[in-house]
Amino acid sequence: MLAPSCGGVERGGAAHKMPNVTEESNLLKWTLKSERPEPAGYLTVRCRTYVQPDGRESDWDILVGPRTVAVVALTEDGQGILVRQYRPGPGTVLAELPGGLVADGEEVAAGAARELLEETGYEAGSLQIVATTYLASFATHVRYAALARECRKVADPTPDAEEFLEPVTLPRDQYVAHILSGRLTDMDLGLAGLVAAGLLKPTV
Repeated sequence: MLAPSCGGVERGGAAHKMPNVTEESNLLKWTLKSERPEPAGYLTVRCRTYVQPDGRESDWDILVGPRTVAVVALTEDGQGILVRQYRPGPGTVLAELPGGLVADGEEVAAGAARELLEETGYEAGSLQIVATTYLASFATHVRYAALARECRKVADPTPDAEEFLEPVTLPRDQYVAHILSGRLTDMDLGLAGLVAAGLLKPTV
């Protein structure tokens, strides 16, 4: 089991009040117009036929996708950086880790630094890839966790055309508490980044 280091989200026996970083906003919220059963083509699904150890064949639908990276980003004064944005799957505004797709031929660390700058306007003083994992047993996606330290604001965000974002910073304890709350889509990568940053430690 892991617990926050150096006081974590509790101090003096009282839990810190969580900021409402997932509050709905008309500037961020999308409006559902319609829904249809067939896919739009954004996701690629292929059928693979496997021969199992006993000789039988079985078909499996496999979700095919690119590499992605999520960044645990800490400012020079120790605050954590998040990006508020609407997520159509959960259907709500979430405060997410900065990150996104790693381009073909792009180094993962370079992709992490690029996404951090594009989505938040922050530049990392140092950045390292701290974990690698998979999206799911039925997907080819490889996901990376990056830890960016000593981040400083150097520009305004320059998100993609369909990204409506609001960068926010939280004090360290509240940032850790938010990741531990699970109210984001990359909680597992966030945990990896927190461990690498020394902000979580084993309790046993």
